[in-house]
Amino acid sequence: MRRIKTLFIPDEATYIPWCQDIVDIVGKAHDLSILTESKSLEEQFDGIEAVVEQGGQNGTPEMVELARNAKLWQVTTVGIEHVDVDYFRRVGIPLANTPGVFSAPALAETALMMMLMLAHRYVEGVANIRKGIRYEPMGRELDGLTLGTIGFGSSGIELARRAKAFGMRIQGIDVQPIAQEILEEIQPEFIGGPEDEDKVIAASDFLSLHLHLTAETSKYMDARRFTLMKPTACLINVARGGLVDEPALLRALEKGEIGGAGLDVFDPEPPDPDSPLLKLPNVVATPHIAGGTLETSRRRAECVKENLDRIAEGMEPIYRIDL
Repeated sequence: MRRIKTLFIPDEATYIPWCQDIVDIVGKAHDLSILTESKSLEEQFDGIEAVVEQGGQNGTPEMVELARNAKLWQVTTVGIEHVDVDYFRRVGIPLANTPGVFSAPALAETALMMMLMLAHRYVEGVANIRKGIRYEPMGRELDGLTLGTIGFGSSGIELARRAKAFGMRIQGIDVQPIAQEILEEIQPEFIGGPEDEDKVIAASDFLSLHLHLTAETSKYMDARRFTLMKPTACLINVARGGLVDEPALLRALEKGEIGGAGLDVFDPEPPDPDSPLLKLPNVVATPHIAGGTLETSRRRAECVKENLDRIAEGMEPIYRIDL
């Protein structure tokens, strides 16, 4: 198989393992060079057939212009809110991402971890053991509770699979029909479309967000939707911070309108360490690590290699987001 001349734009802040896996996996099969400040952009982009950009935030319009003849611009992320897709369409470079299927297991595990921590009141328990207090607080079990997923794509399905094993009832919302084999496997209690969102929000004991961040989904969880939730229900967000109106979430938690929240993402990021959200006993928070596993990194690197292999064989790249 022909080796594709590829330029890699790394993110120095997150080099290991994300960038190293690209170097190790893609570099074995294709001619991979790494963008450096020691050479001119013109020299480095000369003759490049594909560009791989870590995270989708490091490429510049000048770089895209220099890559006009490339057969692929590959970003190694799910979210595309930082990528000017229309610009790539105008330039005419095929643009692809590494879709949610590659990070879905990691996101699902983190969401489930947060659900368990909230159900068993982990933050309060840690505070009590440090005070020498035993037998408190009293938790609850997931068995028989309802998980509602807003978005029933890759990560929503993976979370539903895991929640089902804990005896939870599954409800979901998605804009696309769900494959019959998935429905038969998970046997959700209810799957609906956007018109059923309020119904699922109101029925959920744990409400988990699995949406892309777009103009339409920005601040999806607003003050109105928080009033629909049960006072004992918890919100889980391992997707994008912008999906949640954080001031409205804080008010709902402080007023007891909802029972708790598990948050891996914030708006903006990083959050203020003194944010009142982070000081509440019914909030579990992590620093945008839900998708950050060794396995996710390797799967994304293999995805990049697959697309370069396809180009080498004269085939169209897959996972395009510019079509």
